[in-house]
Amino acid sequence: MPEVRQLLAAATARLGDRAEAGILLAHALGKPRSWLVAHADEPADAAGAAAFDALVERRAAGEPVAYLTGHRGFWTLELEVTPATLIPRPETELLVELALARLARDGAPRVADLGTGSGAIALAIARECPHASVLATDASAAALAVARRNAEANGIRNVAFAESDWFAALAEERFDLVVSNPPYIAADDPHLEQGDLRYEPASALASGSDGLDDIRRIVDGARAHLVQDGWLLFEHGWDQGSAARGLLEASGYGEVFTEQDLEQRDRVSGGRNRS
Repeated sequence: MPEVRQLLAAATARLGDRAEAGILLAHALGKPRSWLVAHADEPADAAGAAAFDALVERRAAGEPVAYLTGHRGFWTLELEVTPATLIPRPETELLVELALARLARDGAPRVADLGTGSGAIALAIARECPHASVLATDASAAALAVARRNAEANGIRNVAFAESDWFAALAEERFDLVVSNPPYIAADDPHLEQGDLRYEPASALASGSDGLDDIRRIVDGARAHLVQDGWLLFEHGWDQGSAARGLLEASGYGEVFTEQDLEQRDRVSGGRNRS
């Protein structure tokens, strides 16, 4: 049988990415990645090597690593992901940071996460603010099932879930903070046919001819579900900051802003319900 280092080297050459090869090999062998270093000269078991070969083939064909392993780290959480959910990405952690900065550290603030997917944003906020009450919504029952399992697996109890097309299930509830990572890619954007995006749910990615259809719905509807001085925050594309601020200002939000991510790209915009 080939040694662990040989398997890793061959997969790195095939994929062009040693980190991805290591993630897949550790997953196939049922070991932590640190084990690969300590046992690099050992032969891999036949079943593990065969499973690894199959994963490498699927990754070479384009399947996302997160879907192949069934999980992805986000914030301080390890989350299950499936093709029913978007894959959580590091840049979305900025939305969590900005949300936490606006939550009161006393009392019991109420938060709504619209289009929760795997539950990444809702669960990160709930983990950091155990005194908050978080409602996570999604129009996809399959995505909500994943989010519920992630809450259970991470021992997070201050999150409730509701199947809802944006605000449909919220009735007249009001929140101190509404957050969302909605679809924001233009429907004809060629990136939808490239890389990992080919495998992620299209309904969670694309939103109209300019990518802003769902953001418009959220901006228009959120004020009816925000308390006085409550905040709306949402992620968007790198070239949508100006448009996002325009939508917020036209809807009467105050303290409108756009925050850039670590690559100095517009990433999150928001405003405050001043009426």
